[in-house]
Amino acid sequence: MPAGAASALRDQARLEPLPFMQLAGWEADDHAAAFQAFLRSCRALDAGAGTLRPAQAPQPDLLSVCREALKNPGASRSEARRFFETHFQPVAVTPLSGNGFLTGYYEPEFQGSRTPDATYRVPLLDRPEDLVTIPQGETLPGLEKGLQAARRTKEGYEPYPDRAAIEEGILGPLAKPIVYLREPGEAFIIHVQGSARIRLADGSVMRVAYAGRNGRPYTSIGRLLVQQGEMDLETMTLDKLMGWLKNHPEPAKALMRQNQSYIFFREASELAPADGPIGGAGTPLVPGRSLAVDRSLWTYGLPVWLDGQLPLTLDRTEPLRRLMIAQDTGSAIVGPARGDFFFGSGEEAGRRAGLLRHAVRFVVLQPKSRS
Repeated sequence: MPAGAASALRDQARLEPLPFMQLAGWEADDHAAAFQAFLRSCRALDAGAGTLRPAQAPQPDLLSVCREALKNPGASRSEARRFFETHFQPVAVTPLSGNGFLTGYYEPEFQGSRTPDATYRVPLLDRPEDLVTIPQGETLPGLEKGLQAARRTKEGYEPYPDRAAIEEGILGPLAKPIVYLREPGEAFIIHVQGSARIRLADGSVMRVAYAGRNGRPYTSIGRLLVQQGEMDLETMTLDKLMGWLKNHPEPAKALMRQNQSYIFFREASELAPADGPIGGAGTPLVPGRSLAVDRSLWTYGLPVWLDGQLPLTLDRTEPLRRLMIAQDTGSAIVGPARGDFFFGSGEEAGRRAGLLRHAVRFVVLQPKSRS
């Protein structure tokens, strides 16, 4: 791990090596399923494939472990467990707040049209030609530190317009729609989730994937609604949020514009129907095994053990003791023990994802030194 990331981790969390025997529920997990998700990351790392949203550079030790994993792609459950126990050291990551925190996300599915009409009028936009993505930890001349994108002009670089300005048409012909949706709230949810399946009138399904963002800060509109007294956190669900946005169009417009972040998309025609959406690491996500992490602190491909609760309903949970693989990131996923659990695609996945806002024990499996 680069010295800067390691120092930031030590400043933000207590790191405690543990034996596998102290991971409650470790023996009962499906290690073969985790291993298959791990192989997806390993193939990309071994090939030196590019990432969609760059994270910390992979450690040489992780690359070495990946090459060992690729020698046995059909590992059984017991073989996969022995592999993880042989090649990794669990390290509990306890942030200064005392607890890790886990939310959920999913791939939405909505109806849409490639051409606008009276029903389908809300666009998802392609990446504009003047958008410049700023690598993690870097900046450009004349820009405020922390902005993650810029607009290229004849005079140099300037901050990219925020959500309100983009929706009002400031990009002009640079804003090229790739598909149209029914409701602004549907487009907003896709912006938050970063991908979607769009069902078209001819029965086909269009997949859209993240293609860039305007680099502005992300603000949770759910948190704003709670602060305004419109909802309470304990009973908020995705359905309730979507209903509020649909039933209060003008207040919803103002609310959504308080989130300055704006996401651009592309059609992901390369994805097979069974594939998950493409994560920040550039590979398709695996429902129930892919985890979004803070890319400024962690490397894609690291296994992460989670110990907590998964909600079934607002008042019922089931134990979560599962090995996940860091394969994605997100603007709201900030901190050493902050994760986002990928549930899959469609309505039921969205319902489960919207319920997850729970404390979690966060244990990173660090590759053992090969030297």
